[in-house]
Amino acid sequence: MTRLYHLIYIALIAGALAGCSGAKMSVADEQLARGEYFDAQKTYRKIYNKLNPREQRSQRAEVALKMGECYTRLGQDARAAAAYQNALRYGYPDSTILLQLASAQHGQGNYAQAIKSYEDYLKIKPDDSHARQALAGARRAAELKRNKTRHVVRNAKLFNSRRSDFSPMFNGEVLYFTTTNEKVTGSNRSEITGMKRSDIWMVRKNERGDWQRPEAVEGEVNTEWDEGIISFSPDGSTMYLTRAIRTPDRNTGVDIYTSRRSDAQWSAPVKLEITNDTLSSYGHPAVSPSGEYLYFTSDMPGHGGKDIWRIKLNERAGSLENLGDAINTPGDEVFPYMLTDSIMYFSSDGHPGLGGLDIFRATLTPSGGWLVENMGSPINSEGDDFGITFANPGKESGYFSSNRGDGRGYDHLYSFELPDLKIQISGWVLDRDEEPVPNAVIRIVGNDGSNQKAVARNDGSFSFPLQRGVRYVMLAGAKGYLNAKQEFTSDTAEEDAEYGIDFILASISKPNIVENIFYDFDKATLRPESKGALDSLVQMLRDNPNITIEMASHTDRWGSDEYNIRLSERRAKSVVDYLIEAGIPAARLQYQGYGKSRPKKITKRLAREFPLFEEGRVLDEAFIESLPEEQQEIADQINRRTEFQVLSVDYQMY
Repeated sequence: MTRLYHLIYIALIAGALAGCSGAKMSVADEQLARGEYFDAQKTYRKIYNKLNPREQRSQRAEVALKMGECYTRLGQDARAAAAYQNALRYGYPDSTILLQLASAQHGQGNYAQAIKSYEDYLKIKPDDSHARQALAGARRAAELKRNKTRHVVRNAKLFNSRRSDFSPMFNGEVLYFTTTNEKVTGSNRSEITGMKRSDIWMVRKNERGDWQRPEAVEGEVNTEWDEGIISFSPDGSTMYLTRAIRTPDRNTGVDIYTSRRSDAQWSAPVKLEITNDTLSSYGHPAVSPSGEYLYFTSDMPGHGGKDIWRIKLNERAGSLENLGDAINTPGDEVFPYMLTDSIMYFSSDGHPGLGGLDIFRATLTPSGGWLVENMGSPINSEGDDFGITFANPGKESGYFSSNRGDGRGYDHLYSFELPDLKIQISGWVLDRDEEPVPNAVIRIVGNDGSNQKAVARNDGSFSFPLQRGVRYVMLAGAKGYLNAKQEFTSDTAEEDAEYGIDFILASISKPNIVENIFYDFDKATLRPESKGALDSLVQMLRDNPNITIEMASHTDRWGSDEYNIRLSERRAKSVVDYLIEAGIPAARLQYQGYGKSRPKKITKRLAREFPLFEEGRVLDEAFIESLPEEQQEIADQINRRTEFQVLSVDYQMY
């Protein structure tokens, strides 16, 4: 599709003129006035090539300018920029050519050049608000391209022909779109685009859910004239379409029509009377999901260029409403699409963007205004991006059209999808010997109201999907073990993320070593670096409010039995005192010093950590004394430990 359709078919078309031969300026000017941009640029090109570069500079400047206008309307920004530069080189006197050049450079993605041209123009016309907005867009474009959204955009090659295919629209599971392919109804080529006049086609899915080949819609909708850019009533039975008819008795040939579906056929379109204004164009219909409003594009007097308007379908008289300056600018606002009654998508070259038409999202605020945001890259490009439709209001995926990367200005359909963020948490449930706890139950509750439950696999592993920016509380438990709780908040960044967290469960049936509790030498005073381990013990008791425990301290083989019993008892009491001070009821706590009477038995974890000791070996005094001196110190270190043993699991349950 060309810029023709972006501007409601550029419908300022006078009556058909008799064919002219020869490359005459009057012929080219008449073609341009009628909007026959394809034919006009060919005629201007012939004239330009015959003009002497030295002796006919002013004529060359004028022809180059008009060629640039044609290329702009055809969406061929590279050719347009070259033509405008030629016009400047030959001294075209009107400063507005700088703005046209800047727009063409902007549409090519040549942002640095566009910025300079906008700035040069604004030095002459500092009050041009449209140019200021365009300059802001060119300055921001590099940032938008650099900070792409997560949308995945792909060329919908199955739907696209060798000509223009654009403005997709869902009606249930069927996708409709506008096409100028070689198989359309009419046989004549448009003087405006050089392509055949557009028809409405559709594409269905088969039983497997795969898209079929596109085909023309059934019925009487398509004619020798241009039809396309459609919307549907909420029940899908009424089509609203844009039709352009060239007649000798009026300047504007673009209006909105309706067609009704009956027995899989669409009826002959009937014109929808919007206003009594017969000089303006009306196109790009968009029905609100409630069916209350029809949004559309028109060149009626408004904010400048093309504006978006709406009327009430059931009471059209007196309900005409311009959407205001939050939406409409001195540029063109076109191709509205209502996702919901309060969320509209539209295209604009007046709001700051990446170039040409960009797609914008507008959200209706509680105060009745509109909040407008650029959809960013990759949905938007330096070319024209427009005509978006969603497959499902609850999922951000669907199709839109764009002429990006097509030097001819032809438009093609593209699919887009915002993939679900892959945010998850995974980890392991282990006992204190770092052995898997199979069949452990993990619950995760978020402050967003989510509540999930899973059972750990045989190897103790688990995983959960998460949402961004949610505070979660997780609890893991298993038969024969105490519960363990973890809290965390997922990141708010819009990117995939994976969190890792492990649960270490304490056994109910056997002693559990508390790592990293330290005392001063030959004393029961807890060292400051013990606080982390002690606070974790406090939290474990709070997470398991019905258990009572015995805190036990053990020493190495050095010293008398009596001395070691007294020292270990004082040390165990120090831990209990800390727990009581932290708020744990004293009735839940006992302490006991065992001195060197209970040497440690090597567990699987200890055997992995200290391979010199085999699993099951008891580190008694006789064994230790049989070891080399450096290994004796390791064994003594293992025996010096603090443990707790669960005594009961029904505290205050009755």
